Amino acid sequence: MPVSRSAVADSYARLSEVLPALGVTEAAAGEELPAGGGWAAAAALAAGGAELEAFLAWDDAQVVRDYGQRARPDVVASFGLHRYAWPACLLITVPWFLHRRVPRYPVTHVAYDRGAPGLPLGRMAARPAGFACLPGDPAAALPGARVVAGEEALRAEVRAAVAEHMEPVLVGFGPRMRRRGRALWGMATDEVVEGLWYVAHLLGEQERARRELELLLPGATEPYVGKAAFRELTGPDGEPLHTRDRASCCMFYTLRPEDTCATCPRTCDADRVGKLLAAAG
Repeated sequence: MPVSRSAVADSYARLSEVLPALGVTEAAAGEELPAGGGWAAAAALAAGGAELEAFLAWDDAQVVRDYGQRARPDVVASFGLHRYAWPACLLITVPWFLHRRVPRYPVTHVAYDRGAPGLPLGRMAARPAGFACLPGDPAAALPGARVVAGEEALRAEVRAAVAEHMEPVLVGFGPRMRRRGRALWGMATDEVVEGLWYVAHLLGEQERARRELELLLPGATEPYVGKAAFRELTGPDGEPLHTRDRASCCMFYTLRPEDTCATCPRTCDADRVGKLLAAAG
């Protein structure tokens, strides 16, 4: 495969093809990330100050607009973390899944605009701080490349890269969510798994994603909580239905107790089957 202008450009181009609702812009080395307008710097969210307050005001207003009620402050913060972490983790997991390249993104290297016109999921701007790749990858000749021994070493790079980015973000959001430690890392674990699983469905590679994620998160991979936790249910006609057990709860049940998601810890298997069939139909 020829190497494009960066190690991850092809991965993000493919992501944009299947998920045009999310924009990803690469910043070159030394280039400033966008600021002002709707942009929020990841480092500012991690700091937990006024910029995080402004960021969460969007979630607060969205809940009132869409559900006609106010959510608890910890629920608003949980929604805000999910809406940031889901695309942020894709910055790392998609290049790994598609091209076996794992970029590093300290919080000082990412900004997010959640209200970009025409992009319901928003847009990310990111400046990689180097990347890991496998032996024989043409990208190994690029600046910032670090060759690792094999697939397991590359999986360790994914876990380390996500943790490097997410740890300070969790510190910033945690007090507002009234969660810490294991509960926060349970949310991060879910974002890693469910984000890539969703994108893999769009790519037509859900089965490979399940296998890859089970190897990435087999359990006992701190600070992550639990396993990828996929399992199979059986539909009324004997058809296999794939689900997973979340390590955390997104708190949506506090707004709509009857409308939990198919992987919610509160959803029994019979209800999961119904939700999965409805989604497939």
